[in-house]
Amino acid sequence: MTGWSGPRLALGLLTIVPVGSPRTDRVSARAAVLWMPAVGLALGLAVAAALYGLRVLIGPAPIFQGVLAVTLLAVATRATHLDGLAGTVDGLGNARPAGPALEVMRRSDSGPFGVVALVLTLLLQAAALGHVVAEHRISSALVTAVVAGRLTLVWACRRGVPAARRDGLGALVAGTVPAPAAVVLSALVLTGAATAGWLDESGGWRGAVFAAGAVLAALAVAGLLLHRCVRRFGGVTGHVLGACVELGQTAALLIAAAA
Repeated sequence: MTGWSGPRLALGLLTIVPVGSPRTDRVSARAAVLWMPAVGLALGLAVAAALYGLRVLIGPAPIFQGVLAVTLLAVATRATHLDGLAGTVDGLGNARPAGPALEVMRRSDSGPFGVVALVLTLLLQAAALGHVVAEHRISSALVTAVVAGRLTLVWACRRGVPAARRDGLGALVAGTVPAPAAVVLSALVLTGAATAGWLDESGGWRGAVFAAGAVLAALAVAGLLLHRCVRRFGGVTGHVLGACVELGQTAALLIAAAA
């Protein structure tokens, strides 16, 4: 029995919340991955609440709120997913074999590919969030995107996806999630997102379709990245998982902004 080790480990991996020293065996890792969309829900709601409070104080201020939302997410997650994105892009951009490319990903500094990827991703996220602020749809769009980004981790850690190394986060969580569990969680997230989109201020069927589309876009983009990384590196690493979160979240925000 994992007890609360799963959710505690998920919180510790995905947020700045102090959780002590939860178990870190494969059973707890599987439970943690299955809890990650729920952690994303809590994170998205917290940031949305902060933005709502700011809006009451200073008005909509779309651009400012978009930048602030991205900043709050980075702080609340220790920017670990952004670091993963930069490392993954640097590794993919490296012309050497998988082994040396993985060592490039381990380094704390970011190369030019990683820096460009970070800048473009943050700009796209801030612009999309600014747009949905102006359209008075910030809460549902933000929460859906944050949850969708964490849902990509469930699929990235499904059985059949190997770890690229024998150590590290990738080795701990890779292949722990049964495919049926990933399908059930995805159905729950899609249903929740569609319901939130339907109930949004300018929602209805259009809002529901775009909200569900945002989740599917996140899974599709992260799936393409995952496929490329497995071919390039031989499996997943913690950096690859972080990149899946950020690119999935960005894709979901862009679809939400297009609604």
